[in-house]
Amino acid sequence: MDKSLVAIVRYEKPFDSVRKAVELSGGLDNLPSRAKVFIKPNLVFWTKEVVFPKWGVLTTSRVIEDMIVLLKERGIDDIVIGEGIVTWDSKDKETPLHAFETLGYNALKRRYGVKHVNILDRPFEKVDLGEGVELSFNQDILHSDFVVDIPVMKAHNQSVVSLAFKNLKGILDIASRKKCHSADLQKNLHFMIARLPDRLPPTFALLDGIYTNERGPFVDGKIRRSNVLVASSDIFSADLVGARVLGYQPSEVPYLVHAAGNRNRPYDLSDIRIAGEKIEDVAAFHEHDYTYLEDKDRVLPLPMFKQGMKGLYYRKYDLSMCTYCSGMNGLILNAIRYAWQGQPFDDVEVLTGKIMKPTPGHKKTILMGKCMVQANKDHPDIQEMIAVKGCPPKPEAIVDALHKAGIPVNPVLFEKRKELPGLLMKNYEGRPEFDESFFRVQE
Repeated sequence: MDKSLVAIVRYEKPFDSVRKAVELSGGLDNLPSRAKVFIKPNLVFWTKEVVFPKWGVLTTSRVIEDMIVLLKERGIDDIVIGEGIVTWDSKDKETPLHAFETLGYNALKRRYGVKHVNILDRPFEKVDLGEGVELSFNQDILHSDFVVDIPVMKAHNQSVVSLAFKNLKGILDIASRKKCHSADLQKNLHFMIARLPDRLPPTFALLDGIYTNERGPFVDGKIRRSNVLVASSDIFSADLVGARVLGYQPSEVPYLVHAAGNRNRPYDLSDIRIAGEKIEDVAAFHEHDYTYLEDKDRVLPLPMFKQGMKGLYYRKYDLSMCTYCSGMNGLILNAIRYAWQGQPFDDVEVLTGKIMKPTPGHKKTILMGKCMVQANKDHPDIQEMIAVKGCPPKPEAIVDALHKAGIPVNPVLFEKRKELPGLLMKNYEGRPEFDESFFRVQE
């Protein structure tokens, strides 16, 4: 059997490096003439209030433009860039438009005639992925002739890595994205991710590792300038190699194990041929998870544990916590960290996601979000229930619940939540390798 081809290229020069990755991988060799091409970047988050660290969070506009030029060279005129950006307010239409303008997608439209769409404004179509799983996919990608999947190379606190497979979660409608974070322990997030490419047109994966992200996927991860591209016309092989570049054996990445079984393929790279750089010459371990510690007085993330905080049992997130609650979860933890004044909290347990159950004996139990409230509102082990309804819960409801539990978080942190990512920019001041021009298009 012919081995799948994957290219690893060091990013050294605009356009030339992307061309080299495409040519070494043969990624566009089977591109149909006059194809309708759908480009899927990774724009996991945006806020128009402040400039925030985009490196290792968003696909670089530089790589998007280089890919468009290569498609145009092959006579492709029907190109759509599509993404469904997560916003604090699901009804927010202005933020995605601001992202497209700031990242230069409107300039790409004027220069090359490409289109860009917020897929949350576009029609969806139910797709049967087998084993009783149906998810709703954006119609533009389903009815294209060819897909170019351009994720950022990230370690991810739930899926271990976030590469070409995981990037496709952004073409689902919101209900399907939440469904991927199922309470079903078998058909969980890993199970779902492994099936996302299965009904799509032929897909070329170009992993953008100019910047990579440790403990991603968001702006609070540890971002590195890595200067690596991984490319393949076989999305599974691209992710196997991408995982290795991020320092993981594919056997450590559950969605890749699922995908190998679905495809009847090994996950040890024995059926893959590498062109360009050697994996070992570019690989660097990227921690994906956050450490939580516990004793009789607390369950907390490591920084809060070291801080000496007691009386709070904030259980570690699991795979059932969806993107919307995940975005709020980090804010909640930071708000609590700043609120602690040295005295133990009043034996408060906080539950998140869809599957956690209360621990007997705690005085107060905060059920964070609609899913958790529905799962445990009548649980007999809860002494005093503080329910935070909503999907996702509103910031003011979260603040009110924490205050009821005796945790005096500052409401301003929640009111200014759209501006907080900008504070992280100071981490990159005076470091020229973190260059904003990668996210601009020159006109």
